[in-house]
Amino acid sequence: MMEKDALKQARETINRVDAEMAALFVERMEAASEIAAYKKAHGLPILDAERERQVIAAGSERVEDDTLRAYYVDFLKNTMAVSRRYQQRLTEGMRVAYSGTVGAFAYIAAERLFPDAAKCAFPDFKSAYDAAENGDCDAAVLPLENSYAGEVGQVTDLLFSGSLFINGTVQLPVTHDLLAVKGATLADIKTVVSHPQALSQCDAFIKEHRLKQVVYENTALAAKFVAEQGDKSIAAIASGDSAALYDLSILAQGVNRSQMNTTRFAVLSRAEERQISTKAGAHFVLLFTVRNEAGSLARALNIIGAHGFNMRTLRSRPMKELLWQYYFYVEAEGNIHGYEGKCMLEELAVCCDKVKVAGSFV
Repeated sequence: MMEKDALKQARETINRVDAEMAALFVERMEAASEIAAYKKAHGLPILDAERERQVIAAGSERVEDDTLRAYYVDFLKNTMAVSRRYQQRLTEGMRVAYSGTVGAFAYIAAERLFPDAAKCAFPDFKSAYDAAENGDCDAAVLPLENSYAGEVGQVTDLLFSGSLFINGTVQLPVTHDLLAVKGATLADIKTVVSHPQALSQCDAFIKEHRLKQVVYENTALAAKFVAEQGDKSIAAIASGDSAALYDLSILAQGVNRSQMNTTRFAVLSRAEERQISTKAGAHFVLLFTVRNEAGSLARALNIIGAHGFNMRTLRSRPMKELLWQYYFYVEAEGNIHGYEGKCMLEELAVCCDKVKVAGSFV
């Protein structure tokens, strides 16, 4: 009994200290914002290495315990790293990561969502995701699914394994054009270069013209490649925006099979915006694994339905590190952070090995 009392008292102490630290954190960041304004006005760099060394040296002297001193130094370093990111945000504005290059559909989506933010291009989904996760960028804009080709599995896997939250989505109509260097004609084209999903969405056109397919990282980079090659026999499937960016001709417009082709992009960031879940028309994403026993998936789905949540999407994905085991992606309507949502999560925790709320959006 005494051990339980000691545990309870220790946890209460931590809760009290955490509350005090939260107030001190806000006070510290307010001071950091004043320093950021001064540095911006005087053209000073955000990082002042000598000042940080002085702070660490002075701080370490305040902790007498030799073992704890090393941890306190780590704590100070992390605190100052957070402060630098905040000051950078204040002085340079918001930074948004996306996969591809200028003209890519992800760039267009990021521009629509954050017109005033600095757009940071990355070569692949994971690099863009990591940039937001480690704080180099404030958010990442990545594709969730396409109305024709389905889910973007790599991004779904990142949602499952990573720590970012979905805090918004935007639907972007996708029109694929055939782009080539100036002077080329459709009859000249023998090879087409693009992202695998774009090639899939334009398969009828590609087969009709008997074109050889070459896979590229994304559509905009494919357009850039065609421009750099200067070969009239090579074309890219990309957006019309890419034609203007890389001085290419549009040989054919709307070569995708479905004219209703739409890609849904997600805004991913480190903090969950819980207020979104209370808005009308709110959706949420759940990721979970079930136990290897009969009826476990059915029980999980019944729990979701029993609390009044309408599932709009259910799909499974293989767990790469575990042979023939899967996790599940559920998208449903409702407030995940309301009373019913909390009850649902408590019940799911009993029948599932892992349950993760990946975010809310309207």
